[in-house]
Amino acid sequence: MSPNFNSKGGIMKKYETAIILAGGKSSRMGFDKQFLTFNNKKIIDTIIEQLEKEFQEIIIVTNKPEEYKNYSQKIFTDEIINKGPLSGIYTGLKKSTSNYAFITACDMPNINLDYIQYMKEIIEKNLVDICITKIGDNIEPFHGFYSKEIVEDIKEYLFLGRRDIKGLVKELNTYYISERIVKKYNPDLSIFINLNTQEDLNGIIKTFGGIK
Repeated sequence: MSPNFNSKGGIMKKYETAIILAGGKSSRMGFDKQFLTFNNKKIIDTIIEQLEKEFQEIIIVTNKPEEYKNYSQKIFTDEIINKGPLSGIYTGLKKSTSNYAFITACDMPNINLDYIQYMKEIIEKNLVDICITKIGDNIEPFHGFYSKEIVEDIKEYLFLGRRDIKGLVKELNTYYISERIVKKYNPDLSIFINLNTQEDLNGIIKTFGGIK
């Protein structure tokens, strides 16, 4: 793959961006999930600390940018509003300075850096738009890599009135890592757990001994 260039003429970095989606109404949780805390610490801060071990650029896409005024990370709001998480992916990829960006959500507290490295190796060997995991017949759209090259595909998809991430990835050149492989890195599949209710948060603490 030939290198891409940014607007200033420099060669873009390949994998140095991570995007955290911190939007959503959080109606089932009863309060905004981007402000979830564990041991008096915001879960999103724990996610950032883990991602900064692997990525130089952290982008947070949020519907409440005023809450992040003291953060050093790059903060953006959806450019295409009211279209769900796919709109956040669109905005994050558009603002990314890397060819590929790792994408996760603010309610997915478990980050596996070894698995991230494995996904990078997969992308190096395969010319793909997206690298994500499939558990049985279920596609896991997060804790995966997306190419900046698909920004216009997402925009077109959204303006057609479509917003399902799983539908989009089926139409693009996507590499699916199998359940058998991911379990070598994360046997309990906890990297794909997302927190939708307070009970979910209590359960992850009870089952997995807290946030990893």
